[in-house]
Amino acid sequence: MPAVEILSEVYLGNSLRSWLLGLAAFLVTFTVLPLLRGFVMSQRRRIQSLEPPLGVELALLLISRTSKLFLWIVALYAGQRFLELPPRVDRISTIVIVIGFWLQVGLWASAAAQFALDRQRQRAAAAGDPGIQGSLGIVYFIARLAIFAVVALLALDNLGVNITALVAGLGIGGIAIALAVQTVLGDLLASLSITLDRPFVVGDWLRIDDMEGTVEHIGVKSTRLRSLSGEQIIVSNADLLKSRVRNLGRMPERRALFTLGVTYETPRDKLERIPAIVEAAVTSVPSTRFVFCSFQNFGDFALQFQVAYYVQLQDGVRFFDVVSAVNYRIHAAFAEHGIDFAYPTQTLHVFREGGG
Repeated sequence: MPAVEILSEVYLGNSLRSWLLGLAAFLVTFTVLPLLRGFVMSQRRRIQSLEPPLGVELALLLISRTSKLFLWIVALYAGQRFLELPPRVDRISTIVIVIGFWLQVGLWASAAAQFALDRQRQRAAAAGDPGIQGSLGIVYFIARLAIFAVVALLALDNLGVNITALVAGLGIGGIAIALAVQTVLGDLLASLSITLDRPFVVGDWLRIDDMEGTVEHIGVKSTRLRSLSGEQIIVSNADLLKSRVRNLGRMPERRALFTLGVTYETPRDKLERIPAIVEAAVTSVPSTRFVFCSFQNFGDFALQFQVAYYVQLQDGVRFFDVVSAVNYRIHAAFAEHGIDFAYPTQTLHVFREGGG
């Protein structure tokens, strides 16, 4: 039988020629695309070291995020173009191709969003603002949620579903869902408000009512603080924004105010020198600004001096380290000048009747 007649033989509604062309298209597509993807991924690190243009770097990222399932779907679509399939098989094939295509579009869009946010994070870190990391994490979560919601609607639209009626139905059902999960939605909107308004960022030191700690993580539902005593404090974002939050981490300087007590036996000339001694001790410690040291009160067992100074919180200066250094200097200065700190004491005077 001539080869032309063999190729014209019909099997399952398609000629042998069509089956061979479809198989060839499938194999060529499924061979070339994975090889191209593998080559790009192997060269990506080398190309990135050369600092390529932004568009090239993004294209390399998107190629590396192309899934193997999508390559299978592209090869299936290429082979199907040469065949006439039964309506039911053709419908199933169309559904698989549409879902696979839009799923890959969602992955590409998510990768592009992450790429943009990573560059923003790098610029913030270079500008000395590492606290933006938690905020960008929330933005990425919301962006992915929006991307896959749009992708799902577009996929349904391509499959012939009336998305207008679907969106309207979702709007009505969304009200009931929103009422059921209003606490979660409140926290989500609060996290978005924190991200956009940025009343605090990761690393800031907050005081909330009777709680105090450093911000470790800003999540979608809650914010986590690390207290001075070591435990982790978890506060929902909605409750956090309803509270009066004091952001101590953004103070350019913090005041230290305390009282010194010296003994009543301290001579007058030494008492008058105490303000100057304390000022010299405070100013000898870097990142301090002395305010005053004044004779404040006659206490029960001590002559009390009130001291105030500011600690300038910049370039990694830690408040309690500076306070500790100042206290050491004051203690050493008092010892040097022979000034005694007071502590609770009681003096009893005993008198004898009728004699000395």
